[in-house]
Amino acid sequence: MKIDLAVVPVAGLGTRLLPSTKSQPKEMLPVGRKPVVQYVVEELANSDIHRILFVTGNGKESIENFFDVNKELIQFLRQTGREELLESLEFERQPIEYAYTRQREQLGLGHAVLCAEPFVADQSFVVALGDSIIGRHAESNIVERMITEFDRANADVVIAFEELDSASDVVHYGIAQPRGAADDVFELQDVIEKPDVDEAPSRLAVAARYVFSASIFEHLKQTEPGKKGEIQLTDAIRRLLKSGGKGVGLRLTPGERRFDIGNFESYFRAFAEFSLTDPHYGPGLTEFVRSLLGRQE
Repeated sequence: MKIDLAVVPVAGLGTRLLPSTKSQPKEMLPVGRKPVVQYVVEELANSDIHRILFVTGNGKESIENFFDVNKELIQFLRQTGREELLESLEFERQPIEYAYTRQREQLGLGHAVLCAEPFVADQSFVVALGDSIIGRHAESNIVERMITEFDRANADVVIAFEELDSASDVVHYGIAQPRGAADDVFELQDVIEKPDVDEAPSRLAVAARYVFSASIFEHLKQTEPGKKGEIQLTDAIRRLLKSGGKGVGLRLTPGERRFDIGNFESYFRAFAEFSLTDPHYGPGLTEFVRSLLGRQE
């Protein structure tokens, strides 16, 4: 059966982006012309996902408002002769059914996914983290490829991975332990959460996209909270694999770099790249940046 359902966790507080996230979700921060979460939804829509469940939390109401059809705004633009701006609202008419549930306590990503169980039931589903864009301007079909491989391999979990440039960065990510050669598609033996550099089995880092069978929910329920009282999704995946579940990893292609909007450095880099490559504003902005850098020499 074709997977057309995605769970998008957006309940995190975004503390590493304070004060920008004090009164707005980090997922609503603009990257170029669009908020982060719009890129995520457009990527999913391009992979034939037609149902999206947002797992929200306190202060995330603007995400729900954003994906509503705003008839008053449309009418205002037409009445004031600004029809050319209607194109920027095309995303409102995507054939997607949106649903929302709340993670009432900050108990980790695993707990956020578990909050989706009443909606997902026994279906297989995608998980796409709402603070990560895959590919410049979300030009990626990684989710479509993952769903195809999930069906072909009769897998229980498929995870996207990105190869890190530096081995020292493995301490920040969940890292793949392949079973055999780590080709573009490979069997997954284990996932190690934030290993020490000398203990990392590879430089392949989890890249914010997953496909699961509904069996992940039982493993989440059996996963003990960690030191911070949070249920980690990686721990549940490890339980699934160790119990005999089949896991598959897919590498991102070079053009599918992950943009993780999790801290100011990565956010600034993403905003700069998306803005400088904007088809309308990019060339002029590029000249401005060159002149600005020239003044500093």
